[in-house]
Amino acid sequence: MTTTISIESSQNAFFKTLKHLADSAQQRREKGQTLLDGEHLIEAYLAGGGIPIRLLVTDNQALMRWQTRCPQVPISVMAPQLLSALSPVKTPSGVMALIAVPMGIHLPAPHFSVLLEHIQDPGNLGAMLRSAAAAGVDTVYLSEGCADVWSPKVLRGGMGAHFSLHLVERADLIGIAARFSGTVYSTALDAPRNLYECNLTGNVAFAFGNEGAGLSSDLRAATHQAVRIPMPGRMESLNAAAALAICLFERVRQFGVGATQSPQ
Repeated sequence: MTTTISIESSQNAFFKTLKHLADSAQQRREKGQTLLDGEHLIEAYLAGGGIPIRLLVTDNQALMRWQTRCPQVPISVMAPQLLSALSPVKTPSGVMALIAVPMGIHLPAPHFSVLLEHIQDPGNLGAMLRSAAAAGVDTVYLSEGCADVWSPKVLRGGMGAHFSLHLVERADLIGIAARFSGTVYSTALDAPRNLYECNLTGNVAFAFGNEGAGLSSDLRAATHQAVRIPMPGRMESLNAAAALAICLFERVRQFGVGATQSPQ
């Protein structure tokens, strides 16, 4: 039988804990927990085998639905204004989940990876993870300076991508580039080689840098090949998330539309 707890006050100790998790990357790291906002994210987490620590709803109809969906998970019924205070969006969906942050692991031999250096905008980072998951990337490595990958805003932007990727935070990107058993690409406006001229069917990693500054000189030097994305229009550069999507899906196109396996 599901344990049900009602929370009506912002002075409730458990609510205060949740609010700290919603607002603080340090609290999320220390507790090893985060919040998922909305049915889509929760369903993606459940589909990956996750079991929430607790579900948070605002009405009895939602309570009954989630009691049936997750009979083993405790549920808190919260005043709507309290759930709104935890949500990263102006109009919350009415259900959230408290979860343990999945542990980042290193795959023995990643085939298709992304290295992200100092990506600081949560919306950009979420979009990049979403494109990576859609393209079949196996591992995403994030440097120390990236936005908190488990923040509610990044989770929201990722739309469930977190649960189909191996995410490694605070990674040594230069060391990873050196050990990668394939070609590590970077992008540059003045690179002599066109992205579409490259053979991307082997083991491939792409490195992308900060929205304004780009890759650090050290990481750029650690990559094997700089490529440029052709831009016949009158723009000087692309948004980092757009550049990432173009590169990843060029690899998908070369490897074969609909392919589900990485090359060995």
